[in-house]
Amino acid sequence: MLKNTHYISFFLILFGILPISANETKEPSSENRDKKSEIKEYILHHLQDSHDFNLLSYTNNEGKKIHIGLPLPVILWDEGLKIFSSSKLHHGESVAHVGKNYYKLEHNKIYKTNSEGLIIYDEFHHPKNIAPLDFSLTKGVVSIIFTSIIMFFLFKGLADSYKKNNLVANGIGRFFEPIVLYVRDEIAIPNIGEKYYKNYMSYLLTLFFFIWFLNILGLTPLGINVTGNIAVTSCLALITFLITNLTAKKVYWKHIFWMPGVPLPMKIALAPIELLGVMIKPFALMIRLYANISAGHIVLMSLISLIFIFRNWLGSSLSFILAFSISIIEILVAVLQAYIFTVLSALYFGFAVEEHDHEEQDH
Repeated sequence: MLKNTHYISFFLILFGILPISANETKEPSSENRDKKSEIKEYILHHLQDSHDFNLLSYTNNEGKKIHIGLPLPVILWDEGLKIFSSSKLHHGESVAHVGKNYYKLEHNKIYKTNSEGLIIYDEFHHPKNIAPLDFSLTKGVVSIIFTSIIMFFLFKGLADSYKKNNLVANGIGRFFEPIVLYVRDEIAIPNIGEKYYKNYMSYLLTLFFFIWFLNILGLTPLGINVTGNIAVTSCLALITFLITNLTAKKVYWKHIFWMPGVPLPMKIALAPIELLGVMIKPFALMIRLYANISAGHIVLMSLISLIFIFRNWLGSSLSFILAFSISIIEILVAVLQAYIFTVLSALYFGFAVEEHDHEEQDH
């Protein structure tokens, strides 16, 4: 039995699972705690928007942190327009001197400060410094602009190929044409109806490809978490909400505030509930996309981080295989979330323009 125990111990030591001695367990444990805190901070930073594209960070032999990436323009309104490069902020480690003013980056927000970069906090640890109006081109904004330009030229080329080749797609348009037809035949027409679907097709196509392309862009090494930003998903949900309610027919509002065929007391009781449902629909759209994309990024980054925590070929290999598998799944999730958001938007449009001829005839 003792001999078997030695074999098991040797096997665990070989794979780096069991430490060799008790003295060596303390130092790696402390290192792992520091590494876990650093990884947690990095993941939280990755989920947030920033004023530059940070590709790589490392600490040199002198203990100085080096950032490799692409700075973006910072545009502030502070007693006039202030434009400078985000490299002056140096990820919050430096104070930017612009004209007579000094600015510092604190928790991804720019505050006005002095030459020493003093940030004053209140009792809740919130900065009390003045925050100028920030119109900067962050990496999220640049990603949205980049995706919009790609979509414009892509579908302009598809439209031009239709004109030249008698409604026959050419080049890369042959790949996207079936997707466009799928959105029309399987999403728009079944949920909205053949009578009104054309009024919403341009928005549904824009919505589907916009979310899909941004999701795919978030899986690149740049790791841009645009659709995992609740500000972006709330804007998309707000647009769907406005289109739904501004194009809705009278019958739609009648079924919300004064349901036909329902006793008067029940109408009064159900009207606030139905109105609440109108407000909940865009909220559900916003949360669903934000939560799914953010969760996917957290899981993927966490699995990749396990490679640096285990630091042995068995644990690191398993982490790599899991991260690779999740990456493949995330590619499917990218198009799935675009599909779900588009389907639900089409469904809401369908509710808004639905005609209740049979009910009107009965009454």
